Amino acid sequence: MEFLSYLITGISLGSIYAIIALGYTMVYGIAKMLNFAHGDVIMVGGYVAFYAMTYAAANVLNPEEPSAVMTAVVTIVAVLLAMLVCTVLGVVIEGLAYKPLRQAGSLAVLITAIGVSYFLQNAAQLLFGANPKNFTPIISGQMTLFGGQLRISYVALMTVIACVIIMVCLTQFISRSKMGKAMRACSEDRGAAQLMGINVDRTISMTFAIGSALAAIAGVLLCSYSPVLQPTTGTMPGIKAFTAAVFGGIGSIPGAFLGGILLGVIESLSQAYISTQLSNAILFAVLIVVLLVKPSGLLGKYVPEKV
Repeated sequence: MEFLSYLITGISLGSIYAIIALGYTMVYGIAKMLNFAHGDVIMVGGYVAFYAMTYAAANVLNPEEPSAVMTAVVTIVAVLLAMLVCTVLGVVIEGLAYKPLRQAGSLAVLITAIGVSYFLQNAAQLLFGANPKNFTPIISGQMTLFGGQLRISYVALMTVIACVIIMVCLTQFISRSKMGKAMRACSEDRGAAQLMGINVDRTISMTFAIGSALAAIAGVLLCSYSPVLQPTTGTMPGIKAFTAAVFGGIGSIPGAFLGGILLGVIESLSQAYISTQLSNAILFAVLIVVLLVKPSGLLGKYVPEKV
């Protein structure tokens, strides 16, 4: 039962990584750039949801007998508000920092992304303070199975369910919608897509908007899983989610999902059976081995560069 418990914990954690990795892989697949500020958008989403729920707890909910229905409504509104703020933030970041660098080299874009990341972290420290805040999980309680031998938290269940729903909806959106087809066209050949009448700038902005909205959801789930919120909350999860995207095949949506789940399981089992201090080293060691065997990732496709 212990192994099953650790496995479920890993799948739950991996689901968070997968949601974050979807944002990375969408931006890279369409805009061919690595948005290393994505992890800090997660942090912003967590802060927005935290202050929205804190305000509601003080001014809307009855502190003595909070209604379950009202609590659920407040939670949903807080998550939607976080998604809205992060969506706007993602579009603004793309417009101000990345759009002027459309024709620039990858090194310039990378340095800009790192600069945006540090800017968001320091801005959060000035606005919200450096002290960690205790985030109230969006759902509490747990279910017991096998006569109480296996306990699964409702947060873990919600995280896995949310990840699967997001994965299915995003896949359908990319496959069937007009904007999704435009995204696929830009991913294949941006110049040809522009010649065919596709607004490339709007398509890339929409990609950042969707990725940032997913980052807000991931931020709320991450803070519910590990209820400590601070300006650097999204840094390490962002790096691990980027690792998951590369692991599964960056640019591939199913690859981001698979990479996130596998990474979460490896981390959970490593902490349980090997060492909590070495778990991160084991993650990156597994990534190195996979890339040596299959450089494009588990589900990635090798695309020869034109010279």
